Amino acid sequence: MTRFTPDLLEGPSDAVVPESREEVAATSPNRLVLTFRRLFANRGATVGLVTIVLLFVFAFVGPLVSPYAYNYIDYTALSSPPSGAHWFGTNNIGQDVFAQTARGLQKSLLIGLLVALFSTVIAGMLGAMAGYFGGWIDRAVMVFVDLLLVLPSFLIIAILSPRLKQYGWLILVALLALFGWMITARVVRSLTLSIKEREFIRAARYMGIGHFTIIVRHILPNVASFLVIDATIAIGAAVLTESGLSYFGFGVQPPDVSLGTLIAQNQSAATTKPWLFFFAAGALIVFALASNLLGDGLRDALDPTSTAGRTGRRRTRGRTAESRGGAAPLGRTGGVSEAASPAPGADVGSPAPTRTNDEKGERA
Repeated sequence: MTRFTPDLLEGPSDAVVPESREEVAATSPNRLVLTFRRLFANRGATVGLVTIVLLFVFAFVGPLVSPYAYNYIDYTALSSPPSGAHWFGTNNIGQDVFAQTARGLQKSLLIGLLVALFSTVIAGMLGAMAGYFGGWIDRAVMVFVDLLLVLPSFLIIAILSPRLKQYGWLILVALLALFGWMITARVVRSLTLSIKEREFIRAARYMGIGHFTIIVRHILPNVASFLVIDATIAIGAAVLTESGLSYFGFGVQPPDVSLGTLIAQNQSAATTKPWLFFFAAGALIVFALASNLLGDGLRDALDPTSTAGRTGRRRTRGRTAESRGGAAPLGRTGGVSEAASPAPGADVGSPAPTRTNDEKGERA
């Protein structure tokens, strides 16, 4: 008769078995640690993050270490190639290319960051409000979104920006943010429509918590992963858009510089004096590629179904019960077979007694 033990109720032999309380705590990291682990497990995302950090260091530390200001003119070095005195060379009027590239990248990054921040906040709030409240609020927001989507945003910004140049580059940030949130708001609205039907949202409403508190504390944190990914990619898109506008003269205005203005000023010297053109163009291309790599890595890192970066709990196959302090499983490799299992109450520590031929004859 097969002896019934609790091990027979266990699953397959390769079931996940927790080792100890310390090991479980070490292999079950919180969300932030797991996100960083997944992010750095992605080589492309790591390269993108390191590249963006280096570009920020160059943009904001470069002007401090450069011996020249971006608008300083050295009349003794006109169109000179890179040298010890001028690390990236000088342009046609003697301005230091290193200082100008750092200044232009700094201005482009500031515009990109602010545009991504403002457009993400607008998209998150309006999209969440449209999906949560529904009704006429949803219809009004969606009509406004559709109206802005059909407008030629690049043309409108190109017309308005030069007429508002007395307000500086901040008006360019406002215009780019105004026309950069619609698609994100549509996605946030769709996510909110499914989130608002969950039990914790209903419980919050039944407890009398205000609608805007629910949106800020419960709905937006549940779409934060999408917003972070979208904002990362939006920075690169905003830098490219600003550079395009500045290239055509509708963005950052002289005497200030950006990557777009540097490219426009020196495009004719791309083949004859490449240091005037390729440093600014290279910084723009490298930043756009790095932001896309980082966005892809964040998408994988914030995906709850992703297994990247998980150490997990060890799988055990044919694991004996002695290592868990219990009885040995029956019929498993490395355990006691069913045929060889001792009867209940038998002393498993002593060998089974043998009968002689005389004892067998007496019993017969």
